Amino acid sequence: MRLTSTRLVQRAALVAATALTTALSAGLVVVPTASAASAASAASVAHCAGSCGGPAVVAPLSQEPPAVGACTSPEPVVCEIRRSTPDERVEQRGIRMRYLDLIGDMDHVRCTMRAEGRSPEEIARRLVDMRNDAKEITRAGMTPEEVRVLEARNMVKYGNPLGPTADQLHAKYGSWEKVADASTRTSRAVDGELGLAYLPCPCDVPAAA
Repeated sequence: MRLTSTRLVQRAALVAATALTTALSAGLVVVPTASAASAASAASVAHCAGSCGGPAVVAPLSQEPPAVGACTSPEPVVCEIRRSTPDERVEQRGIRMRYLDLIGDMDHVRCTMRAEGRSPEEIARRLVDMRNDAKEITRAGMTPEEVRVLEARNMVKYGNPLGPTADQLHAKYGSWEKVADASTRTSRAVDGELGLAYLPCPCDVPAAA
């Protein structure tokens, strides 16, 4: 049976969150030795507060029945949330909160890499790779036809089925710091629709020149 659009959004979000967890634990951000890993962890704790980088509940979920007719939001995911039932919105919020937790982990990774003296380009490329790896695995929750359409659109727009590359983002934003910012950015519209806000994680290590 073909999944509804709402269910596809839910499953895609969950798989993306799982993918980021896998990426963080499978070697994308792991340093070569246990002692080095301990040092990196200590650097992150020292320079980026552990209480930041995650979701905050700022408003109750809408209890309105599923919306019908034209959607007033330009954000497709917001429209899907509005077409969901109150119970489905509860599930969507939980998935979104786990996803924002993982974006917070990326903030910590960024700060740790700064503390290690990594260059802005190296940090930005790592974060773009992490996001694109998550996007690739997310496609497992879609039908072959949906994957084909999505990847065809990305090929036309970016020349890459996964989406923009680090170099394309650098050409767009003009600096590697801005590329890193974009990689850890979330949709405020989607977060707000679910009564959430993302708590960014400031890093007290200045970016390298």
